[in-house]
Amino acid sequence: MNRFIRNLAVATALATAMVGSALAEAHKKGGTLTMAIPQTPRHLNPAVQSGTATGVPGTQLFAAPLRYDEDWTPQPYLAESWETSDDGLTVTLKLVKNATFHDGKPITSEDVAFSVDTIKANHPFKTMFAPVTEVQTPDAHTAVLKLSQPHPALMLAMSSQLMPIIPKHVYGDGQDPKAHPQNSENVVGSGPFKLVEFKRDQHVILERYDGFFMEGRPYLDKIVMRIIKDGSARAIGLENGELQLSSFENNVRNVNRLKKADNLDVTADGYAAIGPIDWLAFNTKSSPTADKRVRQAIAYAVDKNFILKAIMLGAAQQANAPIHPGSPLSDNSVNAYDLDVDKANKILDDAGYAKGGDGMRFKLNIDYGWPAVKPQVEYVKAALKKVGIDVTVRASADFPTWAKRVSGHDFDMTWDTVFNWGDPVIGVHRTYQSSNIKKGVIWSNTQQYENSRVDELLEMAGKEADPAKRKALYAEFQQIVAEELPVYWTNTLPYHTISNKEVGNPPRGIWATSSPMDRVYLK
Repeated sequence: MNRFIRNLAVATALATAMVGSALAEAHKKGGTLTMAIPQTPRHLNPAVQSGTATGVPGTQLFAAPLRYDEDWTPQPYLAESWETSDDGLTVTLKLVKNATFHDGKPITSEDVAFSVDTIKANHPFKTMFAPVTEVQTPDAHTAVLKLSQPHPALMLAMSSQLMPIIPKHVYGDGQDPKAHPQNSENVVGSGPFKLVEFKRDQHVILERYDGFFMEGRPYLDKIVMRIIKDGSARAIGLENGELQLSSFENNVRNVNRLKKADNLDVTADGYAAIGPIDWLAFNTKSSPTADKRVRQAIAYAVDKNFILKAIMLGAAQQANAPIHPGSPLSDNSVNAYDLDVDKANKILDDAGYAKGGDGMRFKLNIDYGWPAVKPQVEYVKAALKKVGIDVTVRASADFPTWAKRVSGHDFDMTWDTVFNWGDPVIGVHRTYQSSNIKKGVIWSNTQQYENSRVDELLEMAGKEADPAKRKALYAEFQQIVAEELPVYWTNTLPYHTISNKEVGNPPRGIWATSSPMDRVYLK
């Protein structure tokens, strides 16, 4: 067994317990945190539903084996320690012995095995646990995950947003887990807070679970999550103190406005694992965007700095590669395609796309699926006119209409936002693997991009346990796709967490508020 990992986990657990005990004495306990969430969750069970709408309340209701700090370092949670075999095919979790579900029944290895099986069968991120062939349960507090191949993404997949531990005695009753009535009412969770009420389009109210396995936690008595879909209303509530916390805020005007408020802290930290990237995607099978020279010319004609300064108003970060710049696996040395209109024109001239009498070379459509990105697509239309590309902007009536068009490959270009979801295996591979060209499935390889070396690199990187070798494989992958440009990355989505200064320990880890808030307190 890998003793370093095992011993590190044990030492970290002891240190965490000691530090947590000392901090608990200094932290004020009790009180109600009132926060905003921008969407109504479909339900509250992240085991069968992706996305942060479910993840934010779900990670308070359900605990996971691991949690992560802001440095991407795994920390003990339901698993007090873990060890990985030298061949990478066995991961053994040692569970804390005093953990119970909200109905008082103990959390055991059987619940871990059941949770993994449920996630594998129902969660849309199939790659997370695909190599897990079984979960053995030699005793109540030992779960042994057996793998068909080494799977370094497993560690991030075992964190709160992605691997909630759900009770077998509730969800193993034969009902469809996706439609189970206790996904939204009478939720029996494993986390620091239990459900009081979920009222659609109004609120999710949580209260402290006194039987939580981490002594002295959570610090708060209650969390009231008000569902406020209007960004301006959230901003007003934060300014006047009616709201104490809001996360995933990405209206840049509101963000910059709130930075000026004396009573608020505003930060973009905490979203590295979510990994949201804005990009211009191309149909690589439809002429003329099938020609990589056209895609490169378009990239040189589109000014990232304009997008960052004029549209994002300085609230976003530049993105040059398919892996979010906050990830340790991102390679920022790739060609950034800095604005060069002359170079764009020359590439198109040399490729044989001559300008006609009207100054245009050819026509393209650009699609978008939600109003917030209209400024970006209108800018792209104007920018490409300067190099002789006549762009028609196509707005969809709603998101499903856009998704059907793009997933049906009926587009030339489209503006999109896609999340990395922690490890590249989970959220990056899906865009570039040729095996994931799936007509009718949005956020697959809708670009229909094919490169055998990219397929090979992603296959190897998905199995490579050595961090340095893995980073090198992903670096080569990023260099190739940055040269071939099935998509042109421009910026990170400007997510921010905004908290009143009376809030102590607002979430700063890599999952933002899609992580347990047991350490949050009111000063």
